[in-house]
Amino acid sequence: MRFAVIVFPGSNCDDDMLHAIEEGLSEHVEKVWYTDTSVAEYDAILLPGGFSYGDYLRSGAIARFAPVMQSVIEEAEKGKPVLGVCNGFQILLEAGILPGAMQRNKSLKFICRPAELTVVNNETGFTKDYDKDESITIPVAHGEGNYYCDEQTLETLRANKQIVFTYNDDINGSVASIAGIINEKGNVLGMMPHPERATADILGSSDGLKLFQSILKNWRESHVLTT
Repeated sequence: MRFAVIVFPGSNCDDDMLHAIEEGLSEHVEKVWYTDTSVAEYDAILLPGGFSYGDYLRSGAIARFAPVMQSVIEEAEKGKPVLGVCNGFQILLEAGILPGAMQRNKSLKFICRPAELTVVNNETGFTKDYDKDESITIPVAHGEGNYYCDEQTLETLRANKQIVFTYNDDINGSVASIAGIINEKGNVLGMMPHPERATADILGSSDGLKLFQSILKNWRESHVLTT
């Protein structure tokens, strides 16, 4: 399986993503610069955390217009798995690939610590290796992680089982304690916590590794069915 890690000016978790794929999965992974115009050759696309374009205007607001994003959108529409973590999640929201928006944390302070999450939906291509309602520890590091959507959108997310992860405590003010959501098709996941920083016990938690293993397992199953 071939993974692409999109690198924007200000990305700082791209090497973490590379390590998670290389060491955790032993799969092929490459960095793709924001000026590239195609990611069609890759099987999965990863948008890492960081501060793209210095978080000017809003987090992810400028990166959404980077040349590579048109191809990311096209590949997402084809059904390829796309994972956006932290700033990557913010970019997916700004691009309209996922519903909702991000606000400043309710404390107005940057939060950097391990977070306890609940796996609300383990039936996605990103969560098959988790148990339903499993409690996991994944670190967070964000200043604008307060997820917001209106009541109608929230009802839709709940009805379609698009809420994948929730915080076990009110860490940043996110509506319904949402930590991660998928699109209606189920192939695009955005989450604020950093699974790539939780792939080995030496890091404090290996709970994030299951997410990447789920992506690989789901791709292999789909590949077998279509070949």
